[in-house]
Amino acid sequence: MITRRELRINRQVIWALLLRESRMAFGTSHWGYLWAALQPAVTLTFLIVVFVMIGRHAPFGDSLALFFATSVLCLEYFQKLSVSLMRAFSSNTSLFAYPPVQALDTVFARYLLVSSVYVLVWAGFHTALIATGYGEAPRRPELVIGGFMIVGMIGLAIGMINAVIYRFTTSWQHVEKVWGRPLFFLSGTFYVPSALPPEALRILEWNPILHAVELVRMGFWPHYHSEIFSPAYCAAFCMTAIALAFMIERSTRKIRK
Repeated sequence: MITRRELRINRQVIWALLLRESRMAFGTSHWGYLWAALQPAVTLTFLIVVFVMIGRHAPFGDSLALFFATSVLCLEYFQKLSVSLMRAFSSNTSLFAYPPVQALDTVFARYLLVSSVYVLVWAGFHTALIATGYGEAPRRPELVIGGFMIVGMIGLAIGMINAVIYRFTTSWQHVEKVWGRPLFFLSGTFYVPSALPPEALRILEWNPILHAVELVRMGFWPHYHSEIFSPAYCAAFCMTAIALAFMIERSTRKIRK
């Protein structure tokens, strides 16, 4: 049974690792933190400008920027978690010589750091859209938060599995890029999934990120109809992925040392 003292030590370790990770990622300058928040927004803004120039209209709603944001920000968050957590073990090997520092502590520290940054990114970008008239506040914010949390849980699970595999073979980073890129086209970035033929839906419905995107869109537009979103599938996938990630991490712990 874990004692209160052990929990306090664990919190202190994770907090120390969080500060260490933030300084490694952003440096000691405030500009590093600002660029981390602006980078996903710049990518999304570039995409919006390109589609506006070619005369593309929003597949749903009045704002092309808001429609793209519901998908692209989910994907950016997931991919950042997947890539950052993949190197959590290998980048902190020297710290494991200290008994209080466990491998999972490094994963949780990076997870908290990336999630904190993307909370600011989501809030800042949507606030800018509302302020400029290109967006609107979500009608059901709890659904938007739910979609964000689903992406976070999926990213944590996949990132942890990536970290274990990457510890054995660094070539896994190239494999991760290959299967990660198609998600941009399979996550409803440019289209409303429910408008596609049933044959396409049967393939797309296996993508858990798309379920999160659909939930976020339902949060912004109450009349948005989704043939994809399934609460049962999201819950089952997240719980299975998290359980599998912990099982793989624990079963390979001695081999990795």
